[in-house]
Amino acid sequence: MRTTLTYNIRVYGIVQGVGFRPFVSRTCKDNRITGTVANKGSYVEIFAQGDSVGNLFDALKHTPPDRAVILNTITHECDMPAFDSFEIIESEKDSGDIFVSPDIAICEDCKKELFDPTNRRYMHPFINCTNCGPRLTILDSMPYDRERTSMKEFDMCPECEYEYTHPETRRYDAQPVCCPNCGPSVYLIETGIGNEVNGSNTGNITARGRDAISAARKALADGKIVAVKGIGGFHLACDAKNENAVARLRELKHRPMKPFAVMMKDMDTVLRECSLGDELFEKNLSGEKKSAESGQSEEGIRELLTGYQKPIVLLEKKSEAGSDSGTVLAESVAPDNPYVGVMLPYTPLHMLLFNYDDEYEVSDCLVMTSANASGAPICRTDEDALNEIAGFTDYILSNDRMIRTRADDSVTDFYKGRPYMIRRSRGFAPLPVMISDRQDEVGALKGCVLAVGGELKNTFAIAKDSLIYPSAYVGDMEDIRTVNALEESIKRMQSLLEAEPSLVVCDMHPKYNTTAAAESLGLTVMKIQHHYAHILSCMAENDYLDEVIGVSFDGTGYGTDGTIWGGEFLRCDVSGFERLGSITPFIQCGGDLSSKEGWRIAASLLGDFAGGENGLGKDVICDELKLCSPMEFSLLENMARTGINSITSTSAGRLFDAVSAILGIRRSSTFEGEASTALMFEAERYLKKNMDKISFGAAEGLDISKDFTSGLARDIAARVLSGEDRGSLAYRFHSDLAGYIIESCRIYSEESGIRTVALSGGVFQNKLLLGLVDEGLKKEGFKVLRHSLIPPNDGGICVGQALAGMAAISGR
Repeated sequence: MRTTLTYNIRVYGIVQGVGFRPFVSRTCKDNRITGTVANKGSYVEIFAQGDSVGNLFDALKHTPPDRAVILNTITHECDMPAFDSFEIIESEKDSGDIFVSPDIAICEDCKKELFDPTNRRYMHPFINCTNCGPRLTILDSMPYDRERTSMKEFDMCPECEYEYTHPETRRYDAQPVCCPNCGPSVYLIETGIGNEVNGSNTGNITARGRDAISAARKALADGKIVAVKGIGGFHLACDAKNENAVARLRELKHRPMKPFAVMMKDMDTVLRECSLGDELFEKNLSGEKKSAESGQSEEGIRELLTGYQKPIVLLEKKSEAGSDSGTVLAESVAPDNPYVGVMLPYTPLHMLLFNYDDEYEVSDCLVMTSANASGAPICRTDEDALNEIAGFTDYILSNDRMIRTRADDSVTDFYKGRPYMIRRSRGFAPLPVMISDRQDEVGALKGCVLAVGGELKNTFAIAKDSLIYPSAYVGDMEDIRTVNALEESIKRMQSLLEAEPSLVVCDMHPKYNTTAAAESLGLTVMKIQHHYAHILSCMAENDYLDEVIGVSFDGTGYGTDGTIWGGEFLRCDVSGFERLGSITPFIQCGGDLSSKEGWRIAASLLGDFAGGENGLGKDVICDELKLCSPMEFSLLENMARTGINSITSTSAGRLFDAVSAILGIRRSSTFEGEASTALMFEAERYLKKNMDKISFGAAEGLDISKDFTSGLARDIAARVLSGEDRGSLAYRFHSDLAGYIIESCRIYSEESGIRTVALSGGVFQNKLLLGLVDEGLKKEGFKVLRHSLIPPNDGGICVGQALAGMAAISGR
C-alpha cells in the first residue's frame, strides 16, 4: 500500500471546548491539507498531509482560537496511507494530562445574534457557539463531546445539526449548540414566601418560555426577589437601586452587613457607578497621580470585566468618593463599604433580564448573589432551590439543562495591574497550576494526589505529576450539606481528570470536617500544617520551589504545639518547614465567639491575660474604652486564669479584630472579616484625605524583641484615650504591623541567608497591608512572592497541600 509523509501533531492545553478542532479543520481545508483531528482526552491529535502543513504550524502558533491555551506541541513524522480529505473524527480516550475548559461567557457574535430580530435564535436564552457557553458545569466525562454532557438530553433539530457538522458555520462542533426548537427551556416557579410550596418539592410552575422571562422581569421591576438559574448554580436577584427590595432580601436571608454582588447591564453603567483603577495605592507607591501602573490597572480591570471569564471585580463606589455623577445604588447593597463587587452579564439569560422585547423597564443594576442557605453550597437543582431558598425568593426562574458541577462566581480584587483573587471558581476552575519540574530530574513530581483543602472557603485540588488542578469554590465545611457537596465534587473531578490518587492530603486540625472526609476515603492520609500549606500555595503559584521565608498571617490555624497559630514566620521548602517566630502570643477567650467578637481579644490584649506587664485596668477597658461590661471583663479574666474555653493564640486576624474594637469601628462582626476590613477602610479613608501630608510606607525602627502584640494594642488604646484621630490610628496600625513584618524578615534573613519572602494567608487579602509589606521588603532587597490567581485566603491552601503531597510521594 502506498504511503505518504504525514505529520502527527499532539497539542496539549485548553484545547477542548474552545472550538479547537473546527479551527484545525478550517485551517487544513483552506490550505488543502488532508488528514484528521480528534480529541484524545488529554490532548488533541492531528494527522496532516500536504505541501502546506507549514501554514498549519503557523496558525497553531499565531492564530489559535481566542479561548485556547496551548501549553505544549509535540510533532513527529510518520508514513500513512493518503487521506482523501480532512475530517474531524470520533474522539478517543488516551492517558495523559487532561485540561478541562472552564465555562465561557457569551461572546460578542452570539450577543449580536441574540438581539437580532431576523436571527432564528433571537432572544434565545441558551444561545452559544464554538467560542462560548457552558463547559465544566455540564460535563460528565472527557473527551468533551455532546454525548458526555448534560446537553445529550436535547436532540438537535436539522438546522442545528447542520451547523454542528459543517465547518463553514460558527457552530461547527460546538457541543452545547441548540436553538428555540431543540434546546433547553426556561420556566417560572412561584414560591410564595413563607408558604409551603405546592405541598411538595415540585413547585408551582406559572409560566414557560418567553412568558417566564417576561414575568421574571416584571417581578424585578416591581421590587420582588427572583432566584435565577445560571451556568453553575442559582442567584438571588433584585433591583440594586431599590432600597426596600435590597433591605428585604437582607432581612429574609439574615445577612445584615455582608456585601451583595451586583450585575450591571453594561460598561456605561459600571463607569457611572464605579471608579476603575487603584489610585490610592498607585499614587502613594509611585508619588504621581497617574502612574504607568495606574493605567495598567484601569486597562486590566476593564479587560477582566468585559472578557470571557467575567468574574465579580471589587471596584470603588463613586458615591463613596463624593462624586456627583448621579450614582444610584442602594446603600444596603454594600453598607458602610467603599467598594462594591461588580460583574457584567455572562449568560444570554442574564442579558435578557436587562433587555427584552416586552413592556417592562428593569433596573440596569441587579443584586446577583449566590443562592444558598447559610452555610450550605450554592443551589444547583430545582429541588435544592425549593428546599433551601424558597423562603428567600418570590419566584424561581429555572430551566431544564442540568448543572453537573457547581461553580460560584469568581471574585477578584486588583493589585499592581494584576487580578488579586478572593474566590477562584467560574471562568478559572479547573485551569491547572503548572510546576515546571524537569521530568528527568531526580525527585521530579510524579504521581497523583488529592488535597481536600481548608475548612473555610473550601476548594480542593487534584495533582497529577507537575499539574495541580484546583476545583471550583465549594464553601464552608461547617454544614453537612457542604461536606456532601465536597465529596460529590471530588468524585466528579476525579472522573473528569481520570485521576486515581494514591495519597490524600488534609489539614492537621483533628476536628475539621475536611479531615474526617479525607480519612473516610480509604487512602493513605498526609496531614500538613495550615500555615505551611498557605506558603506552599504561594510558592506553587509562582513556580518557585527553593527555600523561602514564609509570612503566613491569617485568622485561625491549628499549630504543631496544639495552640492557635495565625501570625507566623516560617522557613519553608517543599520538604517541610521550621517555625522561625510569630507575633507575640495572647490568650484567646470564648471559643468560637472570639472569632466574631473582637472586643474579647481587645480586652485580653489590653488586660494582658497572658501574664505580661503593664496591662490596663478594668476601669479603663470597661468605662473609658467601653469595650465590655465589668461582668464580661471578669468572666474573660476568669476564663484566662482557669484555661476554660480559652487558648493561646498568635492569630493576626484576631489582632485586626481587636484593634477595630479598640478604635470603636467594629466591636463584633456579623460575617467573617467584617471588623478587619472595616479597619482597613478607615485607614484608606485617612490616606485619601491626607495624601499630600503623609508618606506611604511601613514604620521603621521597631523593636520586635518586646511584647509587640499587646504593646501595639496598648499604644493604640492610649492614643484613643488622648483623643487622636481614629483614621490616623487605623493607618498607624497597618504601618506598624508592616514594619514589624519587614524587620522580622530582615532578622530571619540574616540568620538563614534566605532572600526570598512569600506572603500568604487571609490577612494579606488586605491590600493596604500587602502594599506596605511588599514595597518595604523590596526596598530591603528581598524578592517577594505574592498571589494573583490563587487566593491568599483559605480558598488557596488546597494548592499548597497538593504540592506537599506530590513532593512527598516523589521523594523530594
